[in-house]
Amino acid sequence: MGTENPNRPNYPLRPASTPFSAPQSTTPFLSSGPVLGSEASAFRPAPPSSSQFPTLPFSAGPLVGSESLGFGPPPSARPNELVRPHPSLQSSYGPPTTGFQRFPAPPLPSTDHTQHPRASLSGPPVVPPPTRLQGGSVSSEASFFSQPQPPSISMGSPPQNIKTGQFYSNIPPSTDQPFSPSRQNVLPISPMMGPSQATARGTSQSAFPGYASAQPYSSAQVPPVRPPFPSQAGGYAPPPPPAPFVAQPRGYMPGPPVTTSSVPYSRDQVQLHGMAPPIASQGLVEDFSSLSLGSVPGSFDSGLDVKALPRPLDGDVASKSLAEMYPLNCDSRVLRLTTGGIPNSQSLASRWHLGLGAVVCPLAESPIGDEVPIVNFGTTGIIRCRRCRTYVNPYVTFTDHGRKWRCNICSLLNDVPGEYFAHVDANGRRVDLDQRPELTKGSVEFIAPVEYMVRPPMPPLYFFLIDVSISAVQSGMLEVVAQTIKSCLDNLPGSTRTQIGFLTYDSTIHFYNMKSSLVQPQMMVVSDLDDIFVPLPDDLLVNLSESRIAVEAFLESLPSMFQENMNVESAFGPALKAAFMVMSQLGGKLIIFQNTLPSLGVGRLRLRGDDIRLYGTDKEHTLRVPEDPFYKQMAADFTKYQIAANVYAFSGKYTDIASLGTLAKYTGGQVYYYPSFLSVIHEDKLRHELTRDLTRETAWESVMRIRCGKGVRFTSFHGNFMLRSTDLLALPAVDCDKAYAAQLSLEETLLTTQTVYFQVALLYTSSSGERRIRVHTAAAPVVADLGEMYRLTDTGAVVSLLSRLAIEKTLSNKLEDARNFIQLKIVKAFREYRNLYAVQHRLVGRMIYPESLKFLPLYGLALTRSTPLRGGYADAQLDERCEAGYTMMALPVKKLLKLLYPSLLRIDDCLVNSSARADDFDISKRLPLTSESLDTRGVYIFDDGFRLVIWFGRSASPDIARGLLGEDLGADFSKISLSQRDNEMSRKLMKIFQKSRESDPSYYQLCHLVRQGEQPREGYFLLSNLVEDQTGGASGYADWFMQLHRQVQQNA
Repeated sequence: MGTENPNRPNYPLRPASTPFSAPQSTTPFLSSGPVLGSEASAFRPAPPSSSQFPTLPFSAGPLVGSESLGFGPPPSARPNELVRPHPSLQSSYGPPTTGFQRFPAPPLPSTDHTQHPRASLSGPPVVPPPTRLQGGSVSSEASFFSQPQPPSISMGSPPQNIKTGQFYSNIPPSTDQPFSPSRQNVLPISPMMGPSQATARGTSQSAFPGYASAQPYSSAQVPPVRPPFPSQAGGYAPPPPPAPFVAQPRGYMPGPPVTTSSVPYSRDQVQLHGMAPPIASQGLVEDFSSLSLGSVPGSFDSGLDVKALPRPLDGDVASKSLAEMYPLNCDSRVLRLTTGGIPNSQSLASRWHLGLGAVVCPLAESPIGDEVPIVNFGTTGIIRCRRCRTYVNPYVTFTDHGRKWRCNICSLLNDVPGEYFAHVDANGRRVDLDQRPELTKGSVEFIAPVEYMVRPPMPPLYFFLIDVSISAVQSGMLEVVAQTIKSCLDNLPGSTRTQIGFLTYDSTIHFYNMKSSLVQPQMMVVSDLDDIFVPLPDDLLVNLSESRIAVEAFLESLPSMFQENMNVESAFGPALKAAFMVMSQLGGKLIIFQNTLPSLGVGRLRLRGDDIRLYGTDKEHTLRVPEDPFYKQMAADFTKYQIAANVYAFSGKYTDIASLGTLAKYTGGQVYYYPSFLSVIHEDKLRHELTRDLTRETAWESVMRIRCGKGVRFTSFHGNFMLRSTDLLALPAVDCDKAYAAQLSLEETLLTTQTVYFQVALLYTSSSGERRIRVHTAAAPVVADLGEMYRLTDTGAVVSLLSRLAIEKTLSNKLEDARNFIQLKIVKAFREYRNLYAVQHRLVGRMIYPESLKFLPLYGLALTRSTPLRGGYADAQLDERCEAGYTMMALPVKKLLKLLYPSLLRIDDCLVNSSARADDFDISKRLPLTSESLDTRGVYIFDDGFRLVIWFGRSASPDIARGLLGEDLGADFSKISLSQRDNEMSRKLMKIFQKSRESDPSYYQLCHLVRQGEQPREGYFLLSNLVEDQTGGASGYADWFMQLHRQVQQNA
């Protein structure tokens, strides 16, 4: 994050008298976002004198238009940008004549060097600078260093801390409007920054640490063009009066088209910067980031260089703005707001189109050494507000010498119990603050007293409902499940309290007596599916430690017990009712293994399949909702009795995941899907995911509520749960892999407070038998400026909320409607932002957006191409589509973003290089998800968090394939399970796999091998998931960006 660049040329520094000196920069125009198809002005402004200016909170992205670069009409032909230099810029440089407008800009409040947390860009020029050829033609192919210099003009030493040709203002905008409408001495300047505009200089770096910089370019010198319009607010004006500056004739000059460069852009060179300064400095200064791009007249090329568009190659990076403002907040792993700026009025909230809300992961895993502290108040009881029931937290204040405390949510003054009393110092700080984690930590866990218990804490209970029909036996599912459960018995949470039970079914239902006195379990068969009853009142659920021998004997004999079973039927509905009857006394986790479509008894489902005739009609959504209300009713009964259902589905044929998944959706459970399961291929994945499901720490019989300050409230919730009241979520079982989204609304017309507080409280039973309350508290500022809401936006939270809303929309609308919903949200948000900052300056044809949302267009595209939303009938199997929807509804933010924009890594260099160690392989060095990233000589890993795809290029070294596959080199890749072989290359690959899997153990990434050109396998596993490429009817990144831009400009 430094400002030094050892490779750049050394320019003389400014005089010591310069009040705002900073590391030198000669960058006249920032080059980090593409400019499309607009005419380039040929003016060359003189560099103003030194002064440090902050950056306006938006980036200028691709400039879209049909005009060719270099074919610029006279200035009067279209609106132009306005630039007002600092009034104090009176030096020997001379005032810019044509093309500049003056803004009054008093000095900044501080002369400190502001360090912005952004990576500075350096390196080779983004686009080779053009040179003047005979006849006035311009070429961008000439080398920058060999470029002829323009005629010499006395300009003094290069300015520091400033980028010429941009707008600057150090005055905070008024409450009425961000910029004054009155403009004096207004001069036209081209709104499009082309490559021929900037001054040719040496390699340079931005004066603002962390901000993008680009290489300057030469400009043609032509006589100035006098604008024909009178001075208007935000319009045109005659030239300014004479001033003691050397005039520099610059104007418009028609010329031949300028070709775009084919220089590959590095990731660092194309980041689009331009965020606002921190809240303490409300001044808005514009930063027009652009790359010189343009289409040739008559061609179909948009001129958009896809390489220049922003990509989240560093993965999910949560915004730290809110944490820096409120360091006592809970971690972003737990709570992420879509925007850290809460609107102060309903009118302001109505202009926010990205969803005002939060994503909560109440049991998010904490890093080692940063565990959530546990607090036991003992006989004192938990300290809570007597009116709003808020738990004591770091944001409460103590008054009356420590005898009272004020609630930060409702402002009520509460008495401090005698046992909790402590003196306060002159600042109101308790003297025992360091010994009170509940007053210093944003996340804390309270031990709940008896009054928080409706019944004695339940024990951890696992009940397995297993399909034993012929397909379950032949696929190997039954054997893998039995072996995995047996291997997990020692690691089940709860120690000696854990309860366990089993029930199997095909066309009949099989109960098992696991009484501790039995060496072998007794099986009881119930064949009357219309009148289900429990044949044994006790011993169907047993204490694991007491009946360990019987349980192990059952699991060992289970595969052979049904080895000869030829039954193809599935009485799943009656078996579900039987399991409910067994579990209703205690509750617990019901783990379902379903291999065929339910065909007998209540809850039987028909083979409605995926009817192509319904797609595109108003009945399309009926395919994605439960056909039989039986399953939703059973889920409601499960939740009432604290039963959570996890569904494991295995069939390659239609099994109606839309209906079966309802059980998990309303009980806080999860859906796992293994289409066409074969133990030789899928064993590792099933074993790992079932093991994690059984052994991860679980919160039992839970309820969750989110409290917030006066004037705001949460109105809707999205995820896997049952809503018990308006704001109480019933969660029979919760774990670290579950997240929930909620939408926020304002109850009052105008908020009078400066801060809004949020508190998430999860009341649950731990596996050890304690009733606990995990409390997470956060604060966010109330803002009156829409720009500040954009600056504090969390893209991950926005995408997470939008994905849940879009998936829910598919349950009542067409897929196309859900995709349009996402696009419309992005367009409205960017249009609002454009109106906020761009209209006053005539940014015609320029796509701008805030730095905080630079990845939103790409994530939006990826979301429309995700499995639940993409295409139509032929683009995804119906069961696969529904399972992906259930899964994405429960994913935490980081996991969801990786699924939407996976990792693409090249590994052949690491494998071949004998000196390269697998431990040193950086899995964060991701490549853009486009086919252009794939070299036919390379080997790549594609990782979306759910599967690993190894892609072998057609010209890759045969030694790599031989080392990894051995004798399976020429076999069908669909039947190969990659395993470690006795060579260094294979060991390296396995270590890379292990590193990737350990980074997120919630799911197991099963490995799939793909050869280049092997269809349809390559298309299914890789090419269709390269979200930046145009495939089928889906837009590519460039087309999507152009669509957004065109729609943003409509009515802008």
